[in-house]
Amino acid sequence: MEKWKLFAIISMIFAGLTSVIAKFGMKNLSSDTALSIRTSVVFGIIMMNAFLFKNAFYEIKQAPKSNLIFLVISGLTTSLSWIFYYRAMKEGPVSYVASIDKASILVTLLLSFVLLKEPISTKILIGAGFILVGMLILIWK
Repeated sequence: MEKWKLFAIISMIFAGLTSVIAKFGMKNLSSDTALSIRTSVVFGIIMMNAFLFKNAFYEIKQAPKSNLIFLVISGLTTSLSWIFYYRAMKEGPVSYVASIDKASILVTLLLSFVLLKEPISTKILIGAGFILVGMLILIWK
């Protein structure tokens, strides 16, 4: 198995655990408080990984400004995604919220085809179609 596929599978497992664990943790907290606690832990671990175990300072100094701008924008969109995800989880069933949220792959696919010029395959289109149908089933009453 290619390394990136293994990493993607590991990411999928942890992402699946995250939502259920977070739902337990936010039982007596507002969604914003729960998210701030979670994000503080994420920030600490990521910073330790980047700055204690890697040479992030050197890489940041060498990076073109355009890279840094895109990463800042990515951070903003991640923050907005997490804020609304936690609000949805606080109000609704995590099984529905997580399923609808994971349909974000449809946005990713569209942008990867249009902006990154990645190839479109029949396999990807069929998979995306199933994801779209699944999401529509969940949001229709």
